[in-house]
Amino acid sequence: MVGLCSIVVLAVASTVYAGWAPPVPGLPDTFPNIAACVDQPLEYSCENTTTIKNTCCSPTPGGLVLQTQFWDTYTGFEKKGQLLPKDSWTIHGLWPDNCDGSFEQYCDLSRQYDPTPDDKMVPAYHGPSVDTFIKKFGRKDLLDFMNKYWVSQGSPSASFWAHEFSKHATCTATFDVACYGSGYKKHQDVVDFYDAVVRAFRMFPTWTMLAASGITPSNKTTYSLSQFQTL
Repeated sequence: MVGLCSIVVLAVASTVYAGWAPPVPGLPDTFPNIAACVDQPLEYSCENTTTIKNTCCSPTPGGLVLQTQFWDTYTGFEKKGQLLPKDSWTIHGLWPDNCDGSFEQYCDLSRQYDPTPDDKMVPAYHGPSVDTFIKKFGRKDLLDFMNKYWVSQGSPSASFWAHEFSKHATCTATFDVACYGSGYKKHQDVVDFYDAVVRAFRMFPTWTMLAASGITPSNKTTYSLSQFQTL
């Protein structure tokens, strides 16, 4: 049975730049210039057998991007106002996968912001929280959405966001600092990753999709695997 704390994974084979977003009027750009990607041949990354010349245009070393979501029943930080949204799954992250279930992690320790890394070889981060990076770029809209839908269980949400960037975004070539060129501003890549995760989450309204088939998870309901397989 699928119980109270579940995870759903939505996968897409990457065909275009994974970090691009249209500009928000009046706010600083937080994405690379992808003009060089326009003329690149379009092909499914997991089927590609040639060397990718411009890794800013295609997520490497992985070829599959997983948009992962959680259904939790509590956060452990309710008294501090860290609450779960009503009638919605929450964001877990955006993971690069090697098309076979394996993945890389913590690929760039110079961009390691995780205060509690789950790799003993990775030093813990003790600097400013990543939510301050988002505020610096004036992205209150992004931060508000993350606080509502990207909610951690057992830790402050900002620590969870830092973990996801440090472990996964640093292994996704399209978020490499080099892709931003000479105009790069510190932490643009971090804000860009969070923006990309939110946009992917919005593409898959999991609660609505499952509810249409009679599946509405709660603290009292469970569902069999076969109910999901027949959707």
